[in-house]
Amino acid sequence: MLHLIYILVFTVIALLAVSNLIRSLITLSAETQKFYPPGYNGSHKQNVKSERIVHPELLDEQGKVIEEPLLVMRSVSVDDARSRLDALYDASPSKTVDPED
Repeated sequence: MLHLIYILVFTVIALLAVSNLIRSLITLSAETQKFYPPGYNGSHKQNVKSERIVHPELLDEQGKVIEEPLLVMRSVSVDDARSRLDALYDASPSKTVDPED
């Protein structure tokens, strides 16, 4: 009898979890398809003038917004990458001393 109650409770909890997951996915899908005007900041007040706040890393030396991609990758040899990682590891303050040294 106890096994039957356990299976029934587990089934109910599993159904609640799956229904909550489906509801969350539907809500997320609806939120991503909404169109917000460029000056929208989430408040419903119509007469509030909002300024666009930009992160300082997205500004150049003159204070203008950078419009180009920020991630530029260059090729690095395996030996160069390994030596840089070793230098970072050696400079780490939490580095433990090896008994071999």
